[in-house]
Amino acid sequence: MSGFHEEIDLDCRPADVWAYVIDPRHLPEWQAGAVAARQLDDGPFGLGSRVRVTRHIGNREVPMTMECTQYEPFREWAVRGVDGPVRGRFHGEITPLDEGSRTRLTMDLDFEAHGLGKVLVPLVVRRQARREFRRNEGLLRERLEHGAA
Repeated sequence: MSGFHEEIDLDCRPADVWAYVIDPRHLPEWQAGAVAARQLDDGPFGLGSRVRVTRHIGNREVPMTMECTQYEPFREWAVRGVDGPVRGRFHGEITPLDEGSRTRLTMDLDFEAHGLGKVLVPLVVRRQARREFRRNEGLLRERLEHGAA
């Protein structure tokens, strides 16, 4: 992916980070642009799971469906947008640090544009994502390290 790449070191166990970040219900808590999220299928989140996410893009709320395309428990996962003019591609990876007492979370994000998205991605979406990516790290740190979850 050539879009956005960030790494954040967290003072909590990898299992705790994993449990929080892969649970779609938590997306609006740590992703500034996410207004709502709900899993569309039954059972635990995993390969093939679909999640309906409503995001604030520009001055609109835009619903989109994401599908889990990679899932290796406690290590890495990937999701991709399957509908709408702007389709995100996200990959997350968890690396244990300090014998498992801390965690490095690596996040990669890029976008695929369709129709109107070809205008939205360069003019609105990338700019908004750039601003939000670091803010999301702070929100995630607050939730996981300071018990705001």
